[in-house]
Amino acid sequence: MELSISFTGDSAKYIQIYEEIKHAIITKKIHAHTQLPSKRALAQTLDVSVHTIKEAYEQLLAEGYIYSKERSGYYIAPFDFDWLQQEQPPVFTPSISNANDIQFDFTNGHVDNEAFPYAVWHKLIKKHFNSNNLSTSPWEGEATLRTEIARYVERSRGVVCATSQVFVYSGTQSQLQALCHFLGGTTRVGLEEPGFKRVRAVLQQCGLSTEAIPVDNSGVTLPPTTIHMLYTTPAHQFPLGMIMTMERRAALLQWANSNEALIIEDDYDSEYRYKGLPIPSLAKMDQLQRVIYFGTFSKTLLPSLRISYMILPKSLVIPFMTFHQDQKSVVSKVDQLVLADFLAQGQFDKHLAKMRTIYRKKQQALLAAISTHFSNEFQVIGEKSGLHLVIKLPPYLAENRAIQLAQEVGIQVYPCSTSYQNGTIDAKVIIGYGGLTLQQINDGIALLASVWQS
Repeated sequence: MELSISFTGDSAKYIQIYEEIKHAIITKKIHAHTQLPSKRALAQTLDVSVHTIKEAYEQLLAEGYIYSKERSGYYIAPFDFDWLQQEQPPVFTPSISNANDIQFDFTNGHVDNEAFPYAVWHKLIKKHFNSNNLSTSPWEGEATLRTEIARYVERSRGVVCATSQVFVYSGTQSQLQALCHFLGGTTRVGLEEPGFKRVRAVLQQCGLSTEAIPVDNSGVTLPPTTIHMLYTTPAHQFPLGMIMTMERRAALLQWANSNEALIIEDDYDSEYRYKGLPIPSLAKMDQLQRVIYFGTFSKTLLPSLRISYMILPKSLVIPFMTFHQDQKSVVSKVDQLVLADFLAQGQFDKHLAKMRTIYRKKQQALLAAISTHFSNEFQVIGEKSGLHLVIKLPPYLAENRAIQLAQEVGIQVYPCSTSYQNGTIDAKVIIGYGGLTLQQINDGIALLASVWQS
């Protein structure tokens, strides 16, 4: 028999010969009991030493890919099972097949990049990017930024806290991981059903058990079983968008006190509220007794900035700092100092006021486009705040099919089903609009309606 072997790369030639023959055996290009060329013959063919061939054959022999017959040579070993896993039939999953094919991306993770105050930000970077600021920050964050965050949450959300209670991280997932490690693996956590799938993933990766707590029109319901901590998004429930009522907030705080439990209040996009009067945060109502407050700058500034914060009750500050005393900061010192100045100079409040106007117009354009192009069979959910809403699909249109049809015409929308732990019978998709222009919103929705209603 002839073996086609080419030498490439830097690995030893006997290894390349071994790999080529092994691959041919595994893929069944060489059948069982077929005799291999003699060592001398193959050495002459490949222009290598007999010793090189001997090493390759001995490795194959040791691993059971071949067997030898005395005074006869080497043969391919038989096997009754598949060495390679059988290819599974392709299953459609709602994800972007090719980013280049997508013209309208309705993700809730994008913001209006064009509206970012680049000139101001660049000026502050030039101020702080110097040899004095190239070291790492304290692991809990720069004191100036922590102070400014404390001032901001007090004036915006009524949360009164000390600088020492504020901890700076590189996103919700990183601060949640730090909290999970601190609390320990025996902690049982309740999660909104539906809710953030990434939060669920972090908790489970950290070894914490989770329990799905259903939401209703008033927000997350009271946990029916004993849990140690509840994660909730009361200002704008993700993904369904309802705003937790005052009655439910009071009931949750009473539940936490009665059960000596903690509540994580994730205010991920509470800055954008378009209808109704502001409702006090859980942290304000509780004054940080049982509530751990999560905030982020990903929605208000840029997702790539990767700065978030966690505010702990006073009772947890010292134990938490002791537990994490050997950690290092996960956020750039320069970025922290720039953001601290941006807050202190009033630039953040100015930027936020501008963005509220921009996003309000975008949301109005989205709702108008949906009303114009879609029939009443398509129900809008959660449009009172935030940077996304949910469309409940009619019975004839499954979630996967809706996403596939959208992708075929260059539109990306996102599944709601992945936010459920226990599954759902309703077909819903998430429509974000922060990163699209008014024209893109209208054109995208018109095109989406044409394929969903055809």
